[in-house]
Amino acid sequence: MVNRVRIAGERDIEAIVFDMDGLLFDSEKIVQRSWTRVSNEMGLPDVGSHIYNTLGFNAKRRQEYFYNTFGADFPYDDFAQRTRAGFQNIARREGIPLKTGVRELLEFAKGQKLKLAVATSTRQAEATAMLDNEGISCYFDGMVFGDVVKNAKPDPEIFLTACEIIEAAPEDSIALEDSPAGIQSAHAAGMLPIMIPDLVQPKEEIRSLCFRQFKTLKDVQILLQS
Repeated sequence: MVNRVRIAGERDIEAIVFDMDGLLFDSEKIVQRSWTRVSNEMGLPDVGSHIYNTLGFNAKRRQEYFYNTFGADFPYDDFAQRTRAGFQNIARREGIPLKTGVRELLEFAKGQKLKLAVATSTRQAEATAMLDNEGISCYFDGMVFGDVVKNAKPDPEIFLTACEIIEAAPEDSIALEDSPAGIQSAHAAGMLPIMIPDLVQPKEEIRSLCFRQFKTLKDVQILLQS
């Protein structure tokens, strides 16, 4: 049986849809390290500094950004292959830590019988491996990945698809995001966007789209208990 939780004494929600990188996992910094290292090895401009402009992008939209920024001769396929390998090497050596409050929030939300989903721009193979390795896949009723939707964030497709899969009304669902593109996507889907910034603090135009902005996922649990 699915429950509804009244938040802040004003809204009933039935579902939470989570972004993944930078929200569940402290992974964006590892991506940035791999981009910087590989771009240095390949004699390219400092690509790592451009992660701030591509947060929330799927692989296709990121490729378009690189071509638009660095030119059509940018060796994207080689760069992408080498950075994925670099990311995986770092992950094997150091692990990819969960963000503060992840397990506690998932446990609490499941205890409240809310529907839970992941809507990540990361490719399915990589995302499921990360979720499985940390043992948190079991919490989610549905998952949507960047390589199974046509349109990348900030288009609302990925969040609308997630809500459809778990049979939740977008207007009765929270979207948890760390990136501006993700907040735009969730807002366009008609959800309640909550931002927990990671690498980028939101500008006023993004803050205006947020239902709430918090420092960690612990604050989201407090909201659900209020």
